[in-house]
Amino acid sequence: MQKPEPIVSQDMIFSVSDASALLKGVVETAFSTIKIRGELSQITRATSGHMYMTIKDANAAMSAIIWRGTPISFQLSDGIEVIATGRMTTYPARSNYQLIINNLEMAGAGAILKMLDERKRKLAAEGLFDASRKKPLPHLPRRIGVVTSPTGAAFQDIQNRLRERMPVHVILYPATVQGATAAAEVAAGIEYFNRMQNVDVIIVARGGGSLEDLLPFSEEIVVRAAAASKIPLISGVGHEPDWMLIDFAADVRAPTPTGAAEMVVPTKLAIATELDNLWHRISTNFTTRLANARARMDAINIKSPRQMLMEHAQRLDDIGRTMNILVGTKIASARQSMTAAATFTITMRNRIATMGQSIAHAEQMLNSLSYKSVLSRGYAIVRDANGAIIAAATNAHRPAQIEFIDGVIHV
Repeated sequence: MQKPEPIVSQDMIFSVSDASALLKGVVETAFSTIKIRGELSQITRATSGHMYMTIKDANAAMSAIIWRGTPISFQLSDGIEVIATGRMTTYPARSNYQLIINNLEMAGAGAILKMLDERKRKLAAEGLFDASRKKPLPHLPRRIGVVTSPTGAAFQDIQNRLRERMPVHVILYPATVQGATAAAEVAAGIEYFNRMQNVDVIIVARGGGSLEDLLPFSEEIVVRAAAASKIPLISGVGHEPDWMLIDFAADVRAPTPTGAAEMVVPTKLAIATELDNLWHRISTNFTTRLANARARMDAINIKSPRQMLMEHAQRLDDIGRTMNILVGTKIASARQSMTAAATFTITMRNRIATMGQSIAHAEQMLNSLSYKSVLSRGYAIVRDANGAIIAAATNAHRPAQIEFIDGVIHV
């Protein structure tokens, strides 16, 4: 790089402000447009909406600014390598230079793939790609919503394939599929169909392109909108080898936009074959049921009135024999009860006589053991005033009482 000629002489004297203004003019004139490749770090978003960061390589670093409203097609994070396009300027208050960025792009496929891999792991950890979230596609949708560019080949391919297979009503939500606003527009289309509930299935489509061109379909806003969709969603972005993050969040991933149309609507031949199979199953089932009904009717044996009367008479005979057995048993039991009642009086009399004899014997024993029998033989009992028996003359004292067989006297 050629060294520029000096623009000031050695004897010129400037104020600090003049020197800063002169330097600012020289830098902005010399570097009105410049592309710088480096790694982003220290990314900060101010309350004003401006973003401040550092872009660096192994040997140097410079400050960079992205003014609010500048379109950026991917999410910024520390460590990603970019190519920044902008203009150089100075900031006199701190006497440093900085890059005002007006366009930012990924530096190479390696950096993009690294960023996508990190984002994929993050969203997978949130469960957005789980198989349990997948919804089945409707069998014969009546209305199909398509989110894509109205002027792109993808929409024409979808319409042509649908007309060939089974014409249905198609509702287009026009969205740009490349550039800084593409991700927001695609997400808005998915949310629109879910809000209106005016379609049976959604196709998000875009034709082939470079990895950078397809990046909007890997933005978080698009992936989250696809995962949150209550309407079954098919992703038909790029070609067969292309895998965007929306493919993991969609209910079904199609290799191409044309493949998405083929998945959502069967061919006329397939429908006719399915109807033939259905008719065959119905007719076979009906024939089997009819044959079974005929077999059951043939198995029915209609009896003659005479046979029916004889069977009833036999049943009456069986009932009569059963009743005779039951009545005979009851009568025998009643006779036993009556016989037992007749002998009860005799048994009770015998028991009463035995009990009387026992009582008389007990009475005799009681009388023989009573002290009264001793008194009847001429004996007497002497007691003191308290009723205690006086057994010896030495214990005698007055007053006292003497009990004879016929009474008591007091001394």
